[in-house]
Amino acid sequence: MGKSTDMARAKARRLSGMKKESDGIALGDERMKAEGRQEQAEARRQEERARALRTATDR
Repeated sequence: MGKSTDMARAKARRLSGMKKESDGIALGDERMKAEGRQEQAEARRQEERARALRTATDR
């Protein structure tokens, strides 16, 4: 997969996690909030890997 695609998918996943966390807050659902936070953390790790890959291949 392309570097740009990896970054875009990670950002979309982070936004999805933010929405899930927000919905959890609105509904008072602790499990949904936790799932949203976890999804955001995983997306941040994916973004970091994509950045590292971009940096390593741009040299």
